[in-house]
Amino acid sequence: MVDGYVRPEIDAPVFRDAAGEVIEYGRRWPGSPPEETYSVDTHPERFAPLHTVADGIIAHLRTAYDVVVEEGAEVAGDLNRPSSFDVVRAVRMRATDPRCAPVTIVFDAYPGLSVHSGLLHDAHYPHCGCDACDEEWQAVATDLEEHVFAVVRGGFSERIARGGELPVEIAFSYPNGGSSGQSRLEDFLPGRLDAARVALAALPADGWAPWPRRSHAPRAAR
Repeated sequence: MVDGYVRPEIDAPVFRDAAGEVIEYGRRWPGSPPEETYSVDTHPERFAPLHTVADGIIAHLRTAYDVVVEEGAEVAGDLNRPSSFDVVRAVRMRATDPRCAPVTIVFDAYPGLSVHSGLLHDAHYPHCGCDACDEEWQAVATDLEEHVFAVVRGGFSERIARGGELPVEIAFSYPNGGSSGQSRLEDFLPGRLDAARVALAALPADGWAPWPRRSHAPRAAR
């Protein structure tokens, strides 16, 4: 993947439908999903491997980059909005260079993950676990890895523009493309936006910097 990272080996669970057939997530609906599959989440436990993948990402970043790792329920407060599920673990990773965006990974009981990047961006994995969306964990894990390593490479930027309905802007740059998004001011606590304006104004125009590689033993978690 990136800089020696290898996804952990996972013995993925197999789920079967009422007829005993293996459910092939990600390929269930050749057309539009049945109406009754919306807002129904039959096997959320299929996403449990995401926790193992996140463990592997955290272990790799601690080894390969010069970061401070903080672990505890309190760091889940980095999220713009509290998790919809019970938090079972939360890990914040901050590069020693303040020009680099921090990343906080929050593990929840769904089981899923929320990832807070920089100062203002949250993403959730899976994006939606309902039967209609038909997400399968391998594709979601790939999205998670691309997200985190984009931040690590310095391929993440965020800004607060003046005026407009969606003034909070973020962008990711990947080896094979990119993505962007916008949010409303009311999606954030006022104090968080004020602090973000000051911090982002001090960054280069192209956004957050790449994380520095480690040249000494990993810093201990708190």
